[in-house]
Amino acid sequence: MVIYPAIDIKDGKCVRLVQGRFDDVTVYSDDPVEMACMFERAGAQYLHVVDLDGARLGSPQNADVISRIAAAVGMPVQAGGGIRTTETMEMLLDKGVKRVILGTSAVNDPMLVKKAAEMFSGRFAVAVDARDGFVATEGWTRTSGFTAAEFARKMEGLGATVIIYTDISRDGMLKGPNLRAMEEMVGAVGIEVIASGGVTNLEDIINLKDIGIAGAIVGKALYTGTLDLEEAIKAAG
Repeated sequence: MVIYPAIDIKDGKCVRLVQGRFDDVTVYSDDPVEMACMFERAGAQYLHVVDLDGARLGSPQNADVISRIAAAVGMPVQAGGGIRTTETMEMLLDKGVKRVILGTSAVNDPMLVKKAAEMFSGRFAVAVDARDGFVATEGWTRTSGFTAAEFARKMEGLGATVIIYTDISRDGMLKGPNLRAMEEMVGAVGIEVIASGGVTNLEDIINLKDIGIAGAIVGKALYTGTLDLEEAIKAAG
Protein backbone atom coordinates (compact mmCIF):
# COMPACT_ATOMS: atom_id res chain seq x y z
CA MET A 1 0.00 0.00 0.00
CA VAL A 2 1.29 3.44 -0.94
CA ILE A 3 1.27 6.31 1.57
CA TYR A 4 0.43 9.68 0.00
CA PRO A 5 1.42 12.66 2.16
CA ALA A 6 -1.05 15.46 1.44
CA ILE A 7 -0.32 19.08 0.66
CA ASP A 8 -3.41 21.28 0.42
CA ILE A 9 -2.70 24.69 -1.08
CA LYS A 10 -4.69 27.83 -0.35
CA ASP A 11 -3.39 31.27 -1.29
CA GLY A 12 -0.04 29.66 -2.10
CA LYS A 13 0.36 28.23 1.40
CA CYS A 14 0.23 24.72 2.81
CA VAL A 15 -2.94 24.45 4.91
CA ARG A 16 -5.42 21.95 6.33
CA LEU A 17 -9.18 22.34 6.51
CA VAL A 18 -11.57 20.54 8.84
CA GLN A 19 -14.23 18.60 6.90
CA GLY A 20 -13.49 20.77 3.87
CA ARG A 21 -14.70 23.96 5.54
CA PHE A 22 -12.95 27.06 4.22
CA ASP A 23 -13.75 28.90 7.45
CA ASP A 24 -11.74 26.37 9.48
CA VAL A 25 -8.21 26.75 8.10
CA THR A 26 -4.85 26.06 9.73
CA VAL A 27 -1.69 27.22 7.93
CA TYR A 28 1.15 24.75 8.41
CA SER A 29 3.72 26.24 6.05
CA ASP A 30 4.22 29.26 3.84
CA ASP A 31 6.33 27.08 1.53
CA PRO A 32 4.56 24.02 0.06
CA VAL A 33 7.65 23.21 -2.03
CA GLU A 34 9.83 22.81 1.05
CA MET A 35 7.09 20.72 2.68
CA ALA A 36 7.12 18.41 -0.34
CA CYS A 37 10.90 18.08 -0.14
CA MET A 38 10.64 17.29 3.57
CA PHE A 39 8.17 14.49 2.85
CA GLU A 40 10.49 13.12 0.18
CA ARG A 41 13.44 13.14 2.59
CA ALA A 42 11.29 11.09 4.99
CA GLY A 43 10.86 8.43 2.31
CA ALA A 44 7.58 9.35 0.62
CA GLN A 45 7.03 7.55 -2.68
CA TYR A 46 4.12 9.59 -4.04
CA LEU A 47 2.67 13.02 -3.20
CA HIS A 48 -0.96 14.14 -3.11
CA VAL A 49 -1.54 17.85 -3.81
CA VAL A 50 -4.87 19.71 -3.82
CA ASP A 51 -5.46 23.24 -5.09
CA LEU A 52 -8.18 24.27 -2.65
CA ASP A 53 -8.72 27.63 -4.33
CA GLY A 54 -9.11 25.82 -7.63
CA ALA A 55 -11.64 23.39 -6.17
CA ARG A 56 -13.77 26.25 -4.95
CA LEU A 57 -13.45 28.49 -8.02
CA GLY A 58 -13.58 25.83 -10.73
CA SER A 59 -10.18 26.30 -12.34
CA PRO A 60 -6.60 25.86 -11.04
CA GLN A 61 -5.37 28.84 -9.05
CA ASN A 62 -2.04 27.45 -7.80
CA ALA A 63 -0.73 25.67 -10.90
CA ASP A 64 2.65 27.40 -10.67
CA VAL A 65 3.14 26.20 -7.08
CA ILE A 66 2.19 22.68 -8.11
CA SER A 67 4.62 22.87 -11.02
CA ARG A 68 7.43 23.96 -8.68
CA ILE A 69 6.61 21.06 -6.36
CA ALA A 70 6.73 18.57 -9.23
CA ALA A 71 10.09 20.00 -10.36
CA ALA A 72 11.57 19.95 -6.85
CA VAL A 73 10.91 16.32 -5.97
CA GLY A 74 11.87 13.06 -7.64
CA MET A 75 8.70 11.23 -6.65
CA PRO A 76 5.50 11.39 -8.72
CA VAL A 77 2.83 13.93 -7.83
CA GLN A 78 -0.93 13.57 -8.17
CA ALA A 79 -2.87 16.83 -8.16
CA GLY A 80 -6.49 17.94 -8.10
CA GLY A 81 -8.66 20.97 -7.54
CA GLY A 82 -10.62 22.79 -10.23
CA ILE A 83 -9.81 20.42 -13.08
CA ARG A 84 -12.83 20.64 -15.38
CA THR A 85 -11.48 20.11 -18.90
CA THR A 86 -9.04 17.93 -20.83
CA GLU A 87 -7.12 21.12 -21.63
CA THR A 88 -6.56 21.73 -17.92
CA MET A 89 -5.55 18.10 -17.45
CA GLU A 90 -3.02 18.43 -20.25
CA MET A 91 -1.67 21.69 -18.81
CA LEU A 92 -0.97 20.11 -15.42
CA LEU A 93 0.49 16.96 -16.93
CA ASP A 94 2.77 19.16 -19.02
CA LYS A 95 3.85 20.92 -15.81
CA GLY A 96 5.20 17.65 -14.45
CA VAL A 97 2.18 16.24 -12.62
CA LYS A 98 2.06 12.45 -12.95
CA ARG A 99 -1.65 11.95 -12.25
CA VAL A 100 -4.48 14.49 -12.28
CA ILE A 101 -7.63 14.13 -10.21
CA LEU A 102 -11.14 14.73 -11.50
CA GLY A 103 -13.77 15.51 -8.89
CA THR A 104 -16.77 17.76 -9.52
CA SER A 105 -16.23 17.56 -13.27
CA ALA A 106 -16.64 13.77 -13.22
CA VAL A 107 -20.03 14.14 -11.55
CA ASN A 108 -21.26 16.95 -13.78
CA ASP A 109 -19.76 15.66 -17.03
CA PRO A 110 -19.19 11.87 -17.02
CA MET A 111 -18.18 11.98 -20.67
CA LEU A 112 -15.10 13.94 -19.60
CA VAL A 113 -13.97 10.78 -17.82
CA LYS A 114 -14.48 8.72 -20.96
CA LYS A 115 -12.54 11.27 -23.00
CA ALA A 116 -9.79 11.40 -20.36
CA ALA A 117 -9.50 7.62 -20.47
CA GLU A 118 -8.93 7.83 -24.22
CA MET A 119 -6.43 10.71 -24.02
CA PHE A 120 -4.62 10.14 -20.72
CA SER A 121 -5.05 6.46 -19.91
CA GLY A 122 -3.64 5.65 -16.47
CA ARG A 123 -2.75 9.29 -15.75
CA PHE A 124 -5.88 10.40 -13.95
CA ALA A 125 -7.94 9.40 -10.93
CA VAL A 126 -11.54 10.13 -10.01
CA ALA A 127 -12.22 11.58 -6.57
CA VAL A 128 -15.27 10.12 -4.90
CA ASP A 129 -15.94 12.45 -1.96
CA ALA A 130 -18.86 11.24 0.13
CA ARG A 131 -21.01 12.88 2.76
CA ASP A 132 -23.46 10.45 4.43
CA GLY A 133 -22.79 8.01 1.60
CA PHE A 134 -23.58 10.46 -1.22
CA VAL A 135 -21.10 12.13 -3.56
CA ALA A 136 -20.28 15.77 -2.75
CA THR A 137 -19.11 18.34 -5.31
CA GLU A 138 -17.98 21.97 -5.72
CA GLY A 139 -15.27 21.80 -3.08
CA TRP A 140 -17.64 19.70 -0.92
CA THR A 141 -20.20 22.51 -0.76
CA ARG A 142 -22.95 20.54 -2.59
CA THR A 143 -24.23 16.98 -2.39
CA SER A 144 -25.31 15.00 -5.47
CA GLY A 145 -27.91 12.24 -5.78
CA PHE A 146 -25.32 9.52 -6.44
CA THR A 147 -24.23 7.02 -3.79
CA ALA A 148 -20.47 6.66 -3.62
CA ALA A 149 -20.46 3.01 -4.72
CA GLU A 150 -22.75 3.44 -7.73
CA PHE A 151 -20.84 6.50 -8.87
CA ALA A 152 -17.50 4.68 -8.56
CA ARG A 153 -18.82 1.75 -10.60
CA LYS A 154 -19.99 4.18 -13.28
CA MET A 155 -16.54 5.80 -13.37
CA GLU A 156 -14.89 2.40 -13.69
CA GLY A 157 -17.18 1.64 -16.61
CA LEU A 158 -16.07 4.86 -18.33
CA GLY A 159 -12.40 3.93 -18.06
CA ALA A 160 -11.18 5.23 -14.70
CA THR A 161 -8.45 3.04 -13.19
CA VAL A 162 -8.03 4.75 -9.81
CA ILE A 163 -10.63 5.94 -7.28
CA ILE A 164 -9.74 8.30 -4.44
CA TYR A 165 -12.42 7.80 -1.81
CA THR A 166 -12.88 10.41 0.91
CA ASP A 167 -15.35 10.25 3.77
CA ILE A 168 -15.83 13.97 4.40
CA SER A 169 -17.10 13.45 7.95
CA ARG A 170 -13.70 12.01 8.89
CA ASP A 171 -11.51 14.49 7.00
CA GLY A 172 -9.24 16.47 9.31
CA MET A 173 -10.92 15.05 12.41
CA LEU A 174 -8.20 12.54 13.45
CA LYS A 175 -10.88 10.01 14.38
CA GLY A 176 -9.81 7.19 12.07
CA PRO A 177 -11.04 6.28 8.59
CA ASN A 178 -14.50 4.90 7.91
CA LEU A 179 -13.31 1.32 7.45
CA ARG A 180 -16.71 -0.14 6.65
CA ALA A 181 -17.29 2.40 3.86
CA MET A 182 -13.77 1.84 2.53
CA GLU A 183 -14.24 -1.93 2.52
CA GLU A 184 -17.56 -1.56 0.71
CA MET A 185 -15.86 0.57 -1.93
CA VAL A 186 -13.08 -1.99 -2.44
CA GLY A 187 -15.78 -4.62 -2.95
CA ALA A 188 -17.79 -2.43 -5.32
CA VAL A 189 -15.11 -1.89 -7.96
CA GLY A 190 -12.29 -3.81 -9.57
CA ILE A 191 -9.85 -0.90 -9.75
CA GLU A 192 -7.45 0.71 -7.27
CA VAL A 193 -9.03 2.48 -4.30
CA ILE A 194 -7.04 5.12 -2.43
CA ALA A 195 -8.45 6.01 0.99
CA SER A 196 -8.61 9.56 2.29
CA GLY A 197 -10.00 11.10 5.45
CA GLY A 198 -9.37 10.39 9.11
CA VAL A 199 -6.10 8.44 8.99
CA THR A 200 -4.62 9.10 12.42
CA ASN A 201 -2.17 6.39 13.52
CA LEU A 202 -0.35 3.21 12.55
CA GLU A 203 -3.36 1.05 13.39
CA ASP A 204 -5.37 2.91 10.75
CA ILE A 205 -2.66 2.21 8.16
CA ILE A 206 -2.62 -1.50 9.01
CA ASN A 207 -6.43 -1.74 8.97
CA LEU A 208 -6.65 -0.09 5.54
CA LYS A 209 -3.97 -2.38 4.16
CA ASP A 210 -5.81 -5.42 5.52
CA ILE A 211 -9.05 -4.57 3.68
CA GLY A 212 -7.30 -4.21 0.33
CA ILE A 213 -6.86 -0.46 0.01
CA ALA A 214 -4.17 0.39 -2.58
CA GLY A 215 -3.10 3.68 -1.02
CA ALA A 216 -3.77 6.00 1.91
CA ILE A 217 -3.68 9.80 1.81
CA VAL A 218 -2.42 11.21 5.09
CA GLY A 219 -2.63 14.89 5.95
CA LYS A 220 -3.37 16.32 9.36
CA ALA A 221 -1.88 13.35 11.23
CA LEU A 222 1.53 14.13 9.72
CA TYR A 223 1.29 17.84 10.51
CA THR A 224 0.17 17.35 14.10
CA GLY A 225 2.54 14.47 14.81
CA THR A 226 0.03 11.71 15.60
CA LEU A 227 1.60 9.68 12.77
CA ASP A 228 5.24 9.46 11.73
CA LEU A 229 5.67 9.25 7.96
CA GLU A 230 8.62 6.85 8.02
CA GLU A 231 6.78 4.47 10.35
CA ALA A 232 3.62 4.72 8.23
CA ILE A 233 5.56 3.79 5.08
CA LYS A 234 7.08 0.78 6.83
CA ALA A 235 3.68 -0.38 8.08
CA ALA A 236 2.15 0.04 4.64
CA GLY A 237 4.93 -1.87 2.93
